[in-house]
Amino acid sequence: MASVLTVNTAQAPADLGGLRTGINKRPSDEPLEVRAPGPRKGGLGSGVVGDSVCNSRHHGGDDQAVYAYAREDLDGWQSRLERELTNGMFGENITTSGVDLTECLVGERWAVGTDGLILEVTSPRTPCKTFSTWLDIPGWIKTFTAAKLPGAYFRVIEPGTMRAGDQIEVLDRPDHSVTIGTVFRALMLEPDLLPTLAPADALPEKIKQQIARRSSA
Repeated sequence: MASVLTVNTAQAPADLGGLRTGINKRPSDEPLEVRAPGPRKGGLGSGVVGDSVCNSRHHGGDDQAVYAYAREDLDGWQSRLERELTNGMFGENITTSGVDLTECLVGERWAVGTDGLILEVTSPRTPCKTFSTWLDIPGWIKTFTAAKLPGAYFRVIEPGTMRAGDQIEVLDRPDHSVTIGTVFRALMLEPDLLPTLAPADALPEKIKQQIARRSSA
């Protein structure tokens, strides 16, 4: 059964050679509130309350409010890299078990736990320099891209709380075939696939703009 192994946050930013980042997430022992989109009182948008987001241009925001990565995929990387990878080490807010995130459909909706939290799959993670610097692995962006195991971003449909051990229930799956894996390949490896993403209405606007540019080229 699909579940949340841990909920992870960066309560204080890390300093990577002068670069402040919230990628240094650690499991929380407490239930954590997840906000829905709405007025940004005090500069707060949707996402996990108490988590650090330092570069709001590329991280966080309503379409990337929660990032999930599968423990099964972390285990694969752990074996391949021959180093321990703890939950949260890829900067994920939730480390999952029993779900293939790469095969999730864009627009798929999850109920997480019992407190009303509903999340919607939006897009894959695309690797950045911060990710590479954090792990300190030469050629990491290329290696991560080639593996095509990006994890998934979610937007918050209904706010709630989540905690370690919460069950994940798929409430709804759209009637298209655009998966997280397909979107990742289109963005990072096979741009000719971009027009095939058009049926996925739940994609973030910036990806829709890429699709439009490719379709009109």
